[in-house]
Amino acid sequence: MATLSHVNQETCLVATLPSTPRGARAARALTVTQLAEHRLPFEDAAQVVAELAANAVTHGRVPGRNFRLALRLTDGPTLRIEVSDTRREFAPSAVPAGPGAESGRGLVLVAAFAARWGVDHGPAPLKTVWAEMDLGSPISPDRGFRDPVARPPVTHDA
Repeated sequence: MATLSHVNQETCLVATLPSTPRGARAARALTVTQLAEHRLPFEDAAQVVAELAANAVTHGRVPGRNFRLALRLTDGPTLRIEVSDTRREFAPSAVPAGPGAESGRGLVLVAAFAARWGVDHGPAPLKTVWAEMDLGSPISPDRGFRDPVARPPVTHDA
């Protein structure tokens, strides 16, 4: 399992995941786990990862190829999220969807949560969609630190 590691004043995680809905869910869960372990707010970052991974799986999927998730935490602290796939020809845009559309709002959400976002084209056929989030901004004490999966134990009366 991938974990955040320290390299040159930077904390980073890189994971290769299958280009399937299960891989997209794993990317989100991995983000939540890693940021929570480092006592960093994770709810907004998890939403950004979910959207970018869903796009990689939906629009960037090439049969037999995976997508890559990279999380980089630098001073500030700033979290850089990168999701790379191999469908360079499908560049995303944050154009709002029409009122009746069933999809097309993901990058609008990314733009709302992230301080900056963009697309880098690497060596063909690589495309990386990235978002940067400033984690040092003030947040309420309970926002971003609650594990959405954790539930109190259920007691049963006998």
